[in-house]
Amino acid sequence: MKFTFGLQLCLKFIDTEQFQRLRELKQLGVTNMVYPGAVHSRFEHSLGVYWLAGENVQKLKNFQGMELGIDNYDLQTVRLAGLLHDIGHGPFSHMFEREFLPKVISDSQWSHELMSVNMIDHMVDTHHIDVDAQMLKRVKDMILASTEFSQLKSNAEKRFLYDIVANGRNGIDVDKFDYIVRDSRACGLGFNFQFQRLTETMKVIDNEICYPAKEYRNVHKLFATRADLYRTVYMHPKVKAIELMIVDAMVKANSFLEITSLINDPSEYWKLDDTILKTIEIAPDPELAEAKELILRVRRRQLYQFCNEYAVPKDKIDHFKAVTAQDIICSQKHTSLTLKEEDIAVSNVKIDLARGRENPLECINFFKDYDSTEKFVIPEDRVSHLLPTTYQDKIVRVYAKKPELVEAVSEAFENFQMRTYGIKAQVHATPEKKKRRIM
Repeated sequence: MKFTFGLQLCLKFIDTEQFQRLRELKQLGVTNMVYPGAVHSRFEHSLGVYWLAGENVQKLKNFQGMELGIDNYDLQTVRLAGLLHDIGHGPFSHMFEREFLPKVISDSQWSHELMSVNMIDHMVDTHHIDVDAQMLKRVKDMILASTEFSQLKSNAEKRFLYDIVANGRNGIDVDKFDYIVRDSRACGLGFNFQFQRLTETMKVIDNEICYPAKEYRNVHKLFATRADLYRTVYMHPKVKAIELMIVDAMVKANSFLEITSLINDPSEYWKLDDTILKTIEIAPDPELAEAKELILRVRRRQLYQFCNEYAVPKDKIDHFKAVTAQDIICSQKHTSLTLKEEDIAVSNVKIDLARGRENPLECINFFKDYDSTEKFVIPEDRVSHLLPTTYQDKIVRVYAKKPELVEAVSEAFENFQMRTYGIKAQVHATPEKKKRRIM
């Protein structure tokens, strides 16, 4: 078979309606409604990951190419995986699969990574792209490498190449490098880690990418910066309020528009993007009236009202069960106003350093200097006592869907905390002026 290498092959994928669709998917979903600069799309992020993936392989090729057997075929494979890793994302990015689909499909196992793999096969077949079958398999394995669907073995040939785009072993990958820098700049935030220091000094030992021991703190800053972005941007209380409203609108529109009927068919799925909001908004159909009303409220900034939040106590995190609107209703004391489940929205927020409750640095191997042939994990107590000992926060937030319900919802939420923990875990009371707000 004749192979096409370099940019020419990537352009065959880029110049398709499936890839161009990424222009209509905002990288941060509805975040631009709070951070106006966050209007960048999955399209430029994918180009960025393509570039960084190629740069990383090229650096390894320059310094260890003979030793590791890295060739142009490997370079092209990793670049292609970087380019196509997000091709399966749905409207409003992660909100689609994490918030919307679970509400309309019970026990949903759908993921954008699996959809990316299916979409790639569809693109190759539809556009008759001349690409080596083994390269295509490796690309798909690289995209699934950090997911539960990965079938990679630890001793796979050139296993280190599968850690560049989506690193399932320790979480250091060019996907994070790109989105952390891109998202921080778009939202006007600073960041204090330098991924270039890692890419310039990395080395493969025993089929794994390792880093100089002196870069330990810089690696920690990578994960800490990611956690800060989750807390400050991705999980911002107002961003979540808007997400909750958009999800409710899409749920109400789903039976009429049959949104979920598209998610398993690549030939139809590519038509689904952020413009679904405008489709609902301008549709004349009476079946979409409730969904349209919610979107109109978002446009007019008549949002679900954030009442309060609390961080789950550290000793309760292991056995934490997601809080529901029903939990809050059951904690309501007898008042003249009786809350209903549809009056309340609850958001269970998880923020971590990329590996749940585990310290991600325990999965990373370092080396002493560039002549070293041995790798090792650095115990955290050998570096600094200022680093965290807990690596995950779980935050429970409650929203009133109508302003006049804020006081009742806030009181029920406080009662829930007392009943569950014996204390009010929230930092402060809901402001009185918020309680008195009327429609």
